[in-house]
Amino acid sequence: MIIVINLKTYRQGDKARQLVHAIERANEKAIVCVQATDLYKVISDTKLRVFAQHVDPFKAGRNTGYVIPEAIKAQGARGSLLNHSENKISLKQIKETIKLCRKNNLKIIACASSIKEAQDLIPLNPWAIAYEDPNLISTGKPISEYDSENVKKFAELVNISEIISLCGAGISNKEDILKAEELGCKGVLISSAIAKNGKVEIIK
Repeated sequence: MIIVINLKTYRQGDKARQLVHAIERANEKAIVCVQATDLYKVISDTKLRVFAQHVDPFKAGRNTGYVIPEAIKAQGARGSLLNHSENKISLKQIKETIKLCRKNNLKIIACASSIKEAQDLIPLNPWAIAYEDPNLISTGKPISEYDSENVKKFAELVNISEIISLCGAGISNKEDILKAEELGCKGVLISSAIAKNGKVEIIK
């Protein structure tokens, strides 16, 4: 199982770095997603794969306030989350971003809030698609239990392709992760249980 941990904005700077150390001790194969401002601090101090939490479809040049693929690549990022339910963007923007990131050898985990959205994302061929029911995010109610039928449908849909199927929202213990695997997902996207509450033991 691929374990992806999104730190969101719960912790920054040294606090984010310390949490990443704990995650690395628990699971050295995990992927952590951090704010763009923390990329260098975290990447320079861990062997984990580090992704940005968002990236914009722009090249270096006359742009202000955007996080561009070249910049996160230069910091050592391996990829980025995209289209999280807390930072939704258009399908056109997702397509353009994936195209630019592919040129920079960056992997994209594209988030989908519904089965329909996952279907729309498949032709764009991101590295992974993460299905998250927005109603379950940060509730402690695991998607693998409370939306199991759709998780199974999602996994069956995505697993036909070479795209990695992830599910997230409410994942808070080892049993939730094992249930996601049982439903067909190749990995999970976790946030609050670890980023907010520090429960790194669930990924051991």
